[in-house]
Amino acid sequence: MKGEKEKSKGEVYRVSGPLVIAKGLNAQMYNVTKVGEEKLLGEVIKISGEKTFIQVYEDTTGISPGEPVKDTGQPLSVELGPGILSSIYDGLQRPLPKLKEKQGDFITRGAEANGISHEKEWEFHPTVEEGDEIAGGESIGYVEEKNFKHKIILPPDQEGKIASIKEGSFKVTDTVAELENGYEVSMTHEWSIREPRPFKEKLEPTVPLITGQRILDGLFPIAKGGAAAIPGGFGTGKTVTQHQLAKWSDADIIIFIGCGERGNEMTEVLEEFPELEDPHSDSKLMDRTVLIANTSNMPVAAREASIYTGITIAEYFRDQGYSVALMADSTSRWAEAMREISSRLEEMPGERGFPAYLASRLAAFYERGGRVITNDEEKGSVTTIGAVSPPGGDFTEPVTQNTLRVVQTFWALDKELANKRHFPAISWTDSYSGYESSLANWFQENVDENWSETIKETKDLLQEDEKLQETVQLVGSDALPEDKQLKLEVARMVKEYFLQQNAFHDVDTFSSPEKTYKIIETIMDFGEKAKDALEQGMSLDEIKNMESKALLGEIRFRENFEQKLEEVREKMDDEFSEKGGDN
Repeated sequence: MKGEKEKSKGEVYRVSGPLVIAKGLNAQMYNVTKVGEEKLLGEVIKISGEKTFIQVYEDTTGISPGEPVKDTGQPLSVELGPGILSSIYDGLQRPLPKLKEKQGDFITRGAEANGISHEKEWEFHPTVEEGDEIAGGESIGYVEEKNFKHKIILPPDQEGKIASIKEGSFKVTDTVAELENGYEVSMTHEWSIREPRPFKEKLEPTVPLITGQRILDGLFPIAKGGAAAIPGGFGTGKTVTQHQLAKWSDADIIIFIGCGERGNEMTEVLEEFPELEDPHSDSKLMDRTVLIANTSNMPVAAREASIYTGITIAEYFRDQGYSVALMADSTSRWAEAMREISSRLEEMPGERGFPAYLASRLAAFYERGGRVITNDEEKGSVTTIGAVSPPGGDFTEPVTQNTLRVVQTFWALDKELANKRHFPAISWTDSYSGYESSLANWFQENVDENWSETIKETKDLLQEDEKLQETVQLVGSDALPEDKQLKLEVARMVKEYFLQQNAFHDVDTFSSPEKTYKIIETIMDFGEKAKDALEQGMSLDEIKNMESKALLGEIRFRENFEQKLEEVREKMDDEFSEKGGDN
């Protein structure tokens, strides 16, 4: 670690899995320690008398009592600066490709590598001059990284007057400016992962994160700076949904945390992301992505740290004025890591063995998101989206329930929908968004003035359909009056033509808010025209067999959507007027 100094020394007293108890160590809470002859990285999580409890981020097999323990005097931190984008880290910000180059496919214990390259040179462009007053969190210049201006930010805990500043090509560790108080500013600084980065003001969630997924943007939108949970059992599509959000959301930067997931799933992410084309630019999606991989076979303690590593990197880009979307897959595995560490600390267990502080830890994580005015007077945001993997799909378990208390958007995945091959398998009856009213003005001003009214009608129809389905199961649909049967048919169109979306189709994988609105507006318009026609004597079978109805189900797959939509609307008008005229 940068500027590392050994503050005190002790020795191993006891080892219990990833938990090491040391004695004779005069360390503070959350300080980083080096454990054993191999100097394994650990973090102080409890102090009791002369005993110091350390969670070690690597396999402790072979560590024995009496081995040395050294305190670095620093908290667990990440290195922030140019070179983070397109990186693949483990939970402690060690770059996996660099470790592979050094050690091969199997990384040995105690391996170390800088979070960002200390050898690469960057062209630094200053934006302040000698004599300027500079406060913590304000930028002094920038470098060009990928397609971004990567701002060089003064560490939030520093301030002063610029005594000198340079321009040119430098390594991240070189001094590019000096304050009158003697502080030397380089292009990198470290920040404790457990300490939220400061900002000036938190803003209201009035701007949506456009995801390109119709059910999300249309029925359950999320705001930039908002928090969402995606709970679902095995095979319901949590990971695919997060991949879609990572690829298509209109965030500037993507942070993807694979927290305790199966190795094969994370391997797919690591193989696919570098190959994906960025739909918002001519480059690769990986150019604006940071991947943090901590699979289920990696040390459990590092899994607990990976979430904080990710959110700290996200806050760093937020402080530069960027919109960041953070995907955590999954927070359940993170909570399980906390449960294991808690049990080894012999803490009083809460519900289902989770620690009593589970709720506060979840809340603290999601609260670090938000849309803010930064110390540099920019508007930036961190949108946190956490997948939850409840055992057996049981949404009453503690992680799901405690997550529900702190997030405003809940995208509930349904096993029955997944079994029916209805994807995304997001339940329209169990899901909700607390941002709907605060985002209504944006959608009405930027998409259509009737947005809120149309979405409300759609939700009302789906609710009525849910009630009618209970009757259908008892007596069959033929026993219902024709107007009720028509509602069932229109609701089926909404579910199949609007709510279903093919993530692997070149066109249907993304739906702009304008396209999303036009599809649902046309379906609801069809329903209104069909209702009038039914009252005028048209038969339900004639309505069901209309050509325009079939065409309406296909237009979402067409590249020339606008043209096809006009053709469908014209056909629909012709068919209803023709049939109505006959009657």
